[in-house]
Amino acid sequence: MRPVIPYVTAALLFGIGVYGVLRRRNAILLLMSVELMLNAVNLILITADTTVQAALPHTGQVFALFVIVIAAAEVGVGLAIVLQLYRLRASVAVDEVPLERVDA
Repeated sequence: MRPVIPYVTAALLFGIGVYGVLRRRNAILLLMSVELMLNAVNLILITADTTVQAALPHTGQVFALFVIVIAAAEVGVGLAIVLQLYRLRASVAVDEVPLERVDA
């Protein structure tokens, strides 16, 4: 198998994810862009595992499994934060989130 096609596809997916993270103002679309970047990393790990003869077999698949677990946890925590933000501000725009704490 020629590994060029999966590597180029992963690079395109990662580039689209970076563009989404830098340009989107909606928190849900921001989370989707991060997931797209994580899927690109998974594609690279699986492709490297099948093409490179490593000392330990299936290491890329194991790392990809860890990335999937971390992505699932990130989705759960991220959506909880977005729901709380929507309840407080009635908007999920990231530009409207105050970053400094105001004590009254």
